[in-house]
Amino acid sequence: MHELGIVFHIIRTVEDVAKENHVARIQRVTLQLGEVSGVVIMGGPMGALDYDKYPGLKAEAKLARAAVSVGKPVLGVCLGHQIIATALGAKLKSGDAPEIGFAPIKCIDRHDYFSMWNKTVDVLHWHNDVVSLPEGAQPLARSAKTKVQAFRFGSALGMQFHLEVTPTLLEEWLDESSMVKDLKAAGGSKSQLREAFAEYNPQLQPLADQVFSSFAARCNSYGQSLLQAQQG
Repeated sequence: MHELGIVFHIIRTVEDVAKENHVARIQRVTLQLGEVSGVVIMGGPMGALDYDKYPGLKAEAKLARAAVSVGKPVLGVCLGHQIIATALGAKLKSGDAPEIGFAPIKCIDRHDYFSMWNKTVDVLHWHNDVVSLPEGAQPLARSAKTKVQAFRFGSALGMQFHLEVTPTLLEEWLDESSMVKDLKAAGGSKSQLREAFAEYNPQLQPLADQVFSSFAARCNSYGQSLLQAQQG
């Protein structure tokens, strides 16, 4: 039976292993797609095209392209959204200003993952870079600062914003000095972000549940099709 295969952002883990073993430079990282039923690429502080410093990024981009080419479900969040977009030919650049904190996105097209969403929804942002829309992709959402907040390309869904954040994860972020520095530079504060999270999270939670549950269901369907193909 095929389980939901999830490939998470692994660059920091690779770096930690390298340091522990006194490896000065990692030349290549290979990720095997195999028979996983879906791929999830999450966020991180690096740029999506920082291949020289983080060689795992190129492996993740290759993995995303390979998954999309066979119709395997792919989900990208923040950096993951950018990795998928650039792997599909989009351009990456620095935004006009960091987008950090809660702000509205406008839903500009329909997607079955977003069937419960209103036209405008306040979500949590935390990014500097932005991507263009890959050729042939369906734009799903935008904000005042970022034209491509969500898109669909075949079996892939990219979301620049953060639906995965829980109260516990938020506090972990706010314990990171680098993230607090970015938050303050964008004009925010810990107290403001906590208050905004408490206000908006009750409305976002069912939307997040729908997105992630729908993705998991699609992965399950894909896994079942793989199993049937093997048995046939």
